[in-house]
Amino acid sequence: MVVRIERASPPERTDALEAAARAVLTLLNDPRSADPEEWRPAVREWETLGIRKVVRRARGAEWTRVLALPGITVTVRTAEVRVHPPVPLDDWPKDLSRLQVRGTELEDTAPPPAADFEGAVLWVNPALEMSAGKAMAQAGHAAQLAWWGSGPADRLAWREAGLAVAVRTAGKDDWERLVAAGLPVVRDAGFTEIEPGSCTVVADAPWLRGGGYRPPGEGPLRDGA
Repeated sequence: MVVRIERASPPERTDALEAAARAVLTLLNDPRSADPEEWRPAVREWETLGIRKVVRRARGAEWTRVLALPGITVTVRTAEVRVHPPVPLDDWPKDLSRLQVRGTELEDTAPPPAADFEGAVLWVNPALEMSAGKAMAQAGHAAQLAWWGSGPADRLAWREAGLAVAVRTAGKDDWERLVAAGLPVVRDAGFTEIEPGSCTVVADAPWLRGGGYRPPGEGPLRDGA
C-alpha cells in the first residue's frame, strides 16, 4: 500500500488507517482478485504464504507514477491510499521499491468522527506506540481477518454498506475484554517496531460476535511497515 503524504497537506492519522483498512477490503472484493487471468493467482499465493503488508508514502511526481501502476485508490476524508495486487518482496516494480517507509508520522489534529454505523470497528491497542505506516498495516490485517471471519450473508450486507469500517484506539479498560471476546485479533510477528506476539488490533462487528471464528491458515500475520 502507498499513502499519499504531501508536505503541505498530510492526511489525518485516523483517516489514513481507515483508508488502509478499506483498501484491503476493496482489493479482496475486486472482481480481478477472483479472475484467474488477473490478480487471483497472486492473491491466493499471498493468502497462503502470509498476508504481509508493506506501507510506503509518496508525494508529487511519485504519487503520479504510483497511479500508473495496477491497483486501486481509496479515499477516506483527508487520506488517499493506493493498494496494489500482491507481489514478491524481491520483485517490486521500480516505482514502488524506490518509495520511502519513513515519513509516515501522522497525527490527528481533531478527534475522529463517531463510529456510528453498522460496519466493523478495528480497535487499536492503547499500550503500543506505532508509526502511522505500521498501524496502517495492522489495520489492514484486522480488516482482512474480519472479512475471513464473515459468512456469505454478512459479506453481502457489508458490501451493500460500502465496506464500512472505522479504526479507533480502545480504552485501556476495554482492551483486555476485547482480546478475550473471541473476536479476530492481529498478533504481530515482530519484524518492526514492536515485540513479537504483540496483539495490535481487534476487529469487532455485530456479525463477528458469538464465537466460532477461525482464520484460514496458521501462524502470525506479518507486515513490513
